[in-house]
Amino acid sequence: MNNTINKPRIIAHKVKPGLKRIPNIKNIIAVSSGKGGVGKSTTAINLAISLTKSGAQVGILDADIYGPSLPILMGEVDYKPEISANNRFVPLEKYGIKAISFGFLADPKQATVWRGAIVNKALNQLLNDSEWGELDILIIDMPPGTGDIHLTIAQNFPITATVVVTTPQDIALLDVGKSINMFQKMDIPCLGVVENMSTHVCEKCGNQSDIFGLGGSARLKEEYGLELLAKLPLNLAICQQSDLGQPIASLIENPITPIYDQLANAVLTQLSALSKDYSNLIPPVQILK
Repeated sequence: MNNTINKPRIIAHKVKPGLKRIPNIKNIIAVSSGKGGVGKSTTAINLAISLTKSGAQVGILDADIYGPSLPILMGEVDYKPEISANNRFVPLEKYGIKAISFGFLADPKQATVWRGAIVNKALNQLLNDSEWGELDILIIDMPPGTGDIHLTIAQNFPITATVVVTTPQDIALLDVGKSINMFQKMDIPCLGVVENMSTHVCEKCGNQSDIFGLGGSARLKEEYGLELLAKLPLNLAICQQSDLGQPIASLIENPITPIYDQLANAVLTQLSALSKDYSNLIPPVQILK
């Protein structure tokens, strides 16, 4: 099976009125769920890695201050970012992506007991005070829920679009619906839904089991008019590779990898349909006296 996806030219797309794109970052895609435990962070890191196969320059920001997952998922729990000459964080570069997480800065055994205002300030620093370089896409791995932190990100970060991750069961669909609704109220488009843990295929007998129910993404599509970007399986190898710090999308020969590559292709297709941002093509206005 061919594990590569097409190599489109990725351009900047519009963000909501009143916000300006961050220099050198063309698009920011927030991966959200509204609920913990649905595999959002695993989906986000594998999506980021698969997007690089399109030729895109990709970064990922772990926005979960209270429970950052990126250090484990990238196998870098002891990594500490350097500080550049410009007094900015230097992101970790691994698996073809640039990554920054509060987990790289904090003691992993200590709880982060911070109020919302401090968390919001920390997130702004991670986003704006990191040496991202030139990025076609920055993935933000959103924390679960729809609280103050999420509102701050949606209101103040120049997010191009979102991708929502859910499992098929009703309780997850209820919470992800709240996340979709929040971003809709903020005039941030959603590229579509990823149904994670969609089905399980027994490695011994080949029997397929819909452990978490069936048809969840179809109900979201009907209610919100969203595209189904991918159905990801409940697979032991995905869990094992995540715990090893080697995301499965980085394993070219693994049979699961093409599913994430197809997800990346679907995200790029939906992204390309959004309104373009041509502001960088307009020359600056000079006032002559």
